[in-house]
Amino acid sequence: MPKHGKKYLEAVKQVEADKLYQPAEAIELIKKMSYVKFDATVELHMQLGVDPRHADQMVRGTATLPAGTGKEVKVLVFAQGEKAMEAEAAGADFVGVDEFVKQINEGWLGFDVAIATPDMMSKVAALGRRLGPRGLMPNPKAGTVTMDVARAIREVKAGRVEFRVDKTALIHMPVGKISFSDEQLLANLASAIDAIVRAKPTGAKGQYIKSITVCSTMSPGVRLDMPSALALRAA
Repeated sequence: MPKHGKKYLEAVKQVEADKLYQPAEAIELIKKMSYVKFDATVELHMQLGVDPRHADQMVRGTATLPAGTGKEVKVLVFAQGEKAMEAEAAGADFVGVDEFVKQINEGWLGFDVAIATPDMMSKVAALGRRLGPRGLMPNPKAGTVTMDVARAIREVKAGRVEFRVDKTALIHMPVGKISFSDEQLLANLASAIDAIVRAKPTGAKGQYIKSITVCSTMSPGVRLDMPSALALRAA
C-alpha cells in the first residue's frame, strides 16, 4: 500500500467516510482540503455499470465545459493545403503531416489534442500504437477527424474534453481548476455528468451510474449524492 504524507492524512480526516455529499458541499470541501502550492486540477470520477470488454458497452464521447479547463491546450492538426491554412488561422499550435508523423515516431508528444482531416488518416493511422494508449489518436466519434478543422480547434481550445471508460469501468476527467469559482466548477461538473449519461451505450444493462466522486490533485475523493449530482444536469 502506498504511504501518504501528513498533509494528505490531515485532509482525509475532513471527509466523512460514509457520507454522500451534495455537489456544492463537495466542491467547498475539496477546495478546503487542497494543500498543494499550484493550481490543482479538479477531477470527476464515475464508476459505471458496464463491461468495456464488449464493444456495445464501450463509453466514449466529449463534453464541453462552460468555464473551460483552466489549461492552455496545445492542438496539433494533420492537414494540408487550404485546410492547413484554415487550421493556422483558427489558432492551431502545430499544423502539418509528414514532419509531425516523423517527430511522433521519434518520441515527440508536445501536444494535448490531435485533429486530422479524413484524407490524412491513411498516414495518421500508422501512429496508432503511439497515440492510441495515450488517448491522443484522432477519432470521428470524438469530433477530431473532421473537415471542419476550425470549429474543432475552437471547441477544444474553449473547453471540450474527451472521455473514455477504462478497463475497470471507470471514467475520470478534468472539470476545471481549484481556483475556479464554485459556480464555474458546478457548471462544468453538470456538463460532464450530462455528457457521460448521454453516452450510455445500447449494451448497458442494470444500473448505469454506480458512483460519482470528485477530488483535486493529490487530495482524497469526496463521493457525491447520486440524485443530487444527476439533478445538476437539469439545473
